[in-house]
This record gives sequence, structure tokens and C-alpha cells, in this order.
Amino acid sequence: MRFDHWGLNVADLDAAEAWYGEALGVRREVALRIDPISMDVRMLLHPEHGYRLELLSREGAGGDAPADPAEAALRHGYGHVALSVDDLDAEHDRLVSLGARSVMAPQPSPEPGVRMVFLADPFGNLVELLQR
Repeated sequence: MRFDHWGLNVADLDAAEAWYGEALGVRREVALRIDPISMDVRMLLHPEHGYRLELLSREGAGGDAPADPAEAALRHGYGHVALSVDDLDAEHDRLVSLGARSVMAPQPSPEPGVRMVFLADPFGNLVELLQR
């Protein structure tokens, strides 16, 4: 078994695709509409690493996820996505320059030898970066 993709519900597919394309280097692999439930889907693929980000948008969806790690931990279900990076500070600064909001400054993780940071994407979703 291996990781294939994660799904992210968004209000604005175009804005989310543009931001994640720039931030993560993912590119559209497929776009489709699921008519029975009025949902639009865009699957974005990272050309080098092979992982996918599935963006989903459905009319009538509402409510944003908490963009704070402590608040997210108070809810069952997925709270954030975590990505490994080679240079935590540089990636943190790059994502902030693209419109992410720093939720937690780069700092040592509770896990020995690891540094971490939490950001919120422009849509309020939590993204954790780890440098191992």
C-alpha cells in the first residue's frame, strides 16, 4: 500500500488550483463533474514525486476548518496535511510570500531532531512542514 492523494474541499477551485500549483508544483491531471451531487473535481499531480491533491467543490458547502493546530485537534477527522521539506525556513518564507499565513513560527518539534511549522493556506486549511 502506498499514498496516492489527499482530498481538499474548497469554495473556489480556480483559486485553489492556482495557489497549490504555485506552492507545491502540482499540475492538473484531470477535471470532472459529478452531476448527481453537483460536485466539481480537479485532480492535481506532482510530476516528480507522483502524489496527488484532489480539489473538490460542491454547491452549498459551507464552514471553514479551524486554521489552528490546537483547534483542529479538538475535532475528529483530518486536521492537516504534513509535508517534508529540506529547508524549513526557506519553504515557510516562500509559502508566506505566496499568501499563506504563518500559524506557528518555525521551531523544534516535540520529536527529537525534527523542526516544524504550521501555516494556513489562503483558504484557511492547515499545512504542516517538517524538516527531518
